[in-house]
Parts: sequence; structure tokens; C-alpha cells
Amino acid sequence: MAKLVLHMLSPLKHMSPFDVNMALDAGYDSVTPYINVTLDEVKPLVQDAMFSRSPRDAVRTAMFIGGKDAILALDMIDKARSALLKPFEISIFADPVGSFTTAAAMVACVEKLLKEKKHRNLSGTKIIVYGATGVVGFSSAVIAALEGAKVTLAGYDGPNRVEKAAGEIKKRFGASVDFCDASTHEKVLAALVASEIALCAGRAGVQILSADDVKKATGLLVCADVNAVPPYGIEGVDLHDNGKELPGGSLGIGALAIGNVKYQTESRLFKKMATSDTALCLDFRDAFKLARELV
Repeated sequence: MAKLVLHMLSPLKHMSPFDVNMALDAGYDSVTPYINVTLDEVKPLVQDAMFSRSPRDAVRTAMFIGGKDAILALDMIDKARSALLKPFEISIFADPVGSFTTAAAMVACVEKLLKEKKHRNLSGTKIIVYGATGVVGFSSAVIAALEGAKVTLAGYDGPNRVEKAAGEIKKRFGASVDFCDASTHEKVLAALVASEIALCAGRAGVQILSADDVKKATGLLVCADVNAVPPYGIEGVDLHDNGKELPGGSLGIGALAIGNVKYQTESRLFKKMATSDTALCLDFRDAFKLARELV
């Protein structure tokens, strides 16, 4: 049987060691990184990988897309798919800076608590996303919006960038999301008070919500944080919390509770490609479907 070969593309200077380790542990025999890859270079790289093997062995070849830009990763997926030709098709998996699997895990964890403890679904639920222009925030907003949630993107530096992100979500996925100015503490709190779920995907080591903020948001049902570097994004929500009751009645989910699901999700998506009899194309939607099964 032909060896399992994975080619890993990144537009950055380095390929993530995290992703390399995950791929090798998932069973790939060969993992080769390609760095500083431009969008125009994706198609010829895919074709080189595809045509070097017989149709029978093509399915044992895969392409991973990394980096730190969700939009660019989605564009690279499109370029890679446009290069595929039957019967030489290979698998494709994108997870820039782990954002697709992290966002999928966060939303899946929130959904589980929402259903089990609050007897609600994501559909129609008011969600505020802090750190919305980052890769995890953007991806989680898309996932939640596609599930029917009423999503608002909070802009810590004003409304301009989140307005563009909202437009991108509408253009690419047909999902409508709102946006708001969260450039002051008063505006952050106002957005929180008007919401039922808070997703915090801000920068590491930056507290977004204080314990007093959470207490004042009496309509808040669940709040989740992916920041694993102290101070955490939500004061009072620790790394391993998974349903901890907070002042005001909301339930908190910490970064490592989410991270455990994220780790399993990424690992199993790599394994899914490695064991599939047909070529796969995996993005945040596939990650969310799997994460739902894992929580």
C-alpha cells in the first residue's frame, strides 16, 4: 500500500509545529511543509502532488492549509479544489492557526450547555463575539450564524473592521450578522447586556469581561473564552471550567475545556482524511459537525 503523504501549505514564514505534530500522530508517513506560499502557487502545488501518484493512490495524498488568515485559507481551498481532476483527486483540509477547529469546539461546547442547562438552541439566540476580526472570532461567528443565531461582531477598535467582516460573511456564506462599536468599556458592557451568549476570542493575556460585567448581564446564558494566557478573557472563568455558574446566573466555559474538544477535532479530521476511500475537502463546517459529536 502506498504511503500516506501530507503536504502542508502556509503563507507565513513557518508552518505551525502544532499542526505538524498532529498530522504525524494521526498516522501520516510523510509530512512536508511549504512556507511563504502565495495564492497563485496553490494550484500548481496541488497538481504536482496529484499527478505524481496513480489514481489508486491519489486518495492517500492530502493537502493541509495553515496560516493565520481565515479568508486567505478559504481562498486557498477554492484554488486547491479548482486544481483537482478525476480520477487523481486528493484530500484538502484547512485550519489556519487552528481557528476552524477551535471555533467549532467553542460553539459546540456552548451549544451543548445551552441545550442541557438552559433548554435553548443556537437558532434565534443573541450572540456577541469579542475578538471578532481574529481568525477564531470570525470563524465562530460564521458557524453560529449558519446555525441561525443572531450574531453581532464587536469591534474593539471601532466599527469599521467588524463592518467589513460582516460584509465578508454575507458575501461568502449568505449569513447576515450585525456589528457594533466596542471601543470603550461602556460599549463592551452595553453589547454584553444585550446578548444571551458571549464568545470571547480576543488576544492572549487580555481580559475582555470583568466579573462585574458578567454579573450585570442578567440575560446572559453562556459565556466562553479561548484565551489560555492569564489574565483570561473572562474574569472568573478558569481554564477547565465547563458549565461553572457565574454571578448573574450565566454558565462559563474555559479555554482548556474548549481546547480538549479542539484537539480531538483536529486529530480526527486528519485521521478521517488518512482513512477515507474518497478524497475529502474539510473546513470549519466539517470541524463543527465533528465537534458536536465529541462534546
